[in-house]
Amino acid sequence: MSQSPRSFREISARYLEPASIWVMVLGIVALCQPVSLFLHRYGVTIVLIGLIGFNVFSKIKPPAQGDR
Repeated sequence: MSQSPRSFREISARYLEPASIWVMVLGIVALCQPVSLFLHRYGVTIVLIGLIGFNVFSKIKPPAQGDR
């Protein structure tokens, strides 16, 4: 019944890598929107945070199915 705890590799592949992609997309949207100067000002920073996160988390591969 109880689910085994997830490893950091599984969490990275399932949640953190896609979250980094979405941070990059939101940074691009922040750069292109005409409403908020704050978002436009920090748009490149948001994209860079997403890019660094993606580079880190994409290097952490989930364990193979037989390694459990």
